[in-house]
Amino acid sequence: MQPGQIHRPEYWLALAPGLHIEDRSLLAGVAALELPAGLAGQFRHDGYAQGRADWGVDVKLMAGAVRALCAANLSPLFACLYDEFWCPLLRLHRLHTALLGGSCRLLPDFWILNVDPSKGEAGWRPHRDKGRRALFDDGSPKSLTTWIPLSHATPLNGCLYVVPAPLDPTYATADETEMKFDYQSIRALPAAPGDFVIWNQALFHWGSRSSLEAEESRVSIAFQLQRADVPAFDSPLIDPLAVPRFEARLRLIARQLYRYRHMYELDPELARMAAEAQAEMASSRVGDAAGAFAALPSGRESGSGKTGRNELCPCGSGKRYKHCHGAFG
Repeated sequence: MQPGQIHRPEYWLALAPGLHIEDRSLLAGVAALELPAGLAGQFRHDGYAQGRADWGVDVKLMAGAVRALCAANLSPLFACLYDEFWCPLLRLHRLHTALLGGSCRLLPDFWILNVDPSKGEAGWRPHRDKGRRALFDDGSPKSLTTWIPLSHATPLNGCLYVVPAPLDPTYATADETEMKFDYQSIRALPAAPGDFVIWNQALFHWGSRSSLEAEESRVSIAFQLQRADVPAFDSPLIDPLAVPRFEARLRLIARQLYRYRHMYELDPELARMAAEAQAEMASSRVGDAAGAFAALPSGRESGSGKTGRNELCPCGSGKRYKHCHGAFG
């Protein structure tokens, strides 16, 4: 990558023809998904729930963009520069709020994977995202993870596996680092484009290793949210209806890649940008967590954590909140 190229939206658009960057009309047109019948009950009982949605965007084109980034030796995480990858978050806002039982915020912990069978790749190793600290005393969640496949996810290309909470003896206990469940309790979650899986962050889960028998790589996106009224698990916390602008997305991506630099080689300019972002986050001159990402739109009432009904919507559409994303809440 040539110096400065990383900051040019046209460079990224050339890598993914048909996708968009900062097309606010695209983002403002996303309608919230209603809570599907039975999904909340499954989420409470099993610790996870699986559903289906029409994302309103070309999922096949999105999967192709991720594969194109990988082919160009770029992290698939750069796909978060494109508006289409933020649309599912907007679409699921009402559902996230319902499952968390209150107003929520997006954590800066997100990921995109392209599990390539030709390389024998696998998804994430068995783990709990945050463990029992992500649960209230009554077992309800403080935070959750949403996983969305952009391609078919099968046992041959690395689909998800989970251990449902009632079948996991160490779930939400002091022994949660130990695996004492019966192997027959493991549940495979094959999924298709348009599906989504949401779990509380104490659930034990992983992505399997792919096989040369798979027909395609498994492309997926994942992001995490937490309730707005609990201490931040990470910062900056982001209004899920205020999609960051291009440079802010780039900085968030750089920060995320920097955290996992032990796993992936970083472009020098990206590494420098990420280190600067980390330094700003740690600096005493940064008054609040979001200050290190000044390009993130706020548009919220002071101290309330909410957008006023008659204020401009933080998505940048130019409409009043009550006529835009406020109509979904």
